[in-house]
Amino acid sequence: MRVRRPAVAGTFYPADPSDLLNMINQLFVDVGYQGIPSPSEGFRAIKGLMSPHAGYIYSGRTAAAGYGRLASDGYPETFVIIGPNHTGLGASISISSADYWETPLGKVEVDKELAEEMVNSFDGASYDDLAHMAEHSVEVQVPFIQVIWPNSKIVPIVMALQDPIYADGLARSIVKASKVLSRDVVVIASSDMSHYLSEREANLRDRAALNAILEMDVEKLFRTIVEMDVSMCGPGPVATAIYFSKLMGANRAELVRYSTSAETSGDYEHVVGYASVVFL
Repeated sequence: MRVRRPAVAGTFYPADPSDLLNMINQLFVDVGYQGIPSPSEGFRAIKGLMSPHAGYIYSGRTAAAGYGRLASDGYPETFVIIGPNHTGLGASISISSADYWETPLGKVEVDKELAEEMVNSFDGASYDDLAHMAEHSVEVQVPFIQVIWPNSKIVPIVMALQDPIYADGLARSIVKASKVLSRDVVVIASSDMSHYLSEREANLRDRAALNAILEMDVEKLFRTIVEMDVSMCGPGPVATAIYFSKLMGANRAELVRYSTSAETSGDYEHVVGYASVVFL
């Protein structure tokens, strides 16, 4: 049994299980919930979620708001979590070959059947664990999934090549795999927004990028990133979530929460932006 051990427990989020659980619970309270929400029953509509991936003290409230919105939508079988590659290690699109991913809250099973179908149907993706060894963008999403949907599985993916063509190919492979296996899948796109700008400038650039995301317009998103120099670190994962969601019948997006690191740090001159968006 191959287990991917946590790389950023104790830095991006608490390493102690009780401390982590208490922190996640408080993050949900901070955004209006009574605590960690329970999934609703019935028909699901949300196909994708954009979620931030900074340290929980900075982006955790915005992440919690997104996961709370997703909890109100039901109980997916598998979460395909796609993050950008910050380390530069591994393949262009790296799928974890581990059997389980571990956090301080325990182990979550990887949906190996879904991953295998994706690799077989898309040449741009391959198994590569080097990209996952020290990468935080996927890992920080996992505890939120564990506390709300303890029986769901995950497929962890890291994108080094963040390109619309590859995002489209990856999205189509997820759609095909989910249909072949009759899986109820949600794609989690892990991305932060602008980095190290003033609050005013970050808001300006992030709103422009978010407008494209809310229109579910990938070409406009990439054009905005270039024209306005938006230092968003996960356009590839977000593009994949948009393509996947549209292929699965989604026709609108909803901004759940936007914030910056100034909410915690009080520093309004060097902020990082965070957003949670659902596609349904």
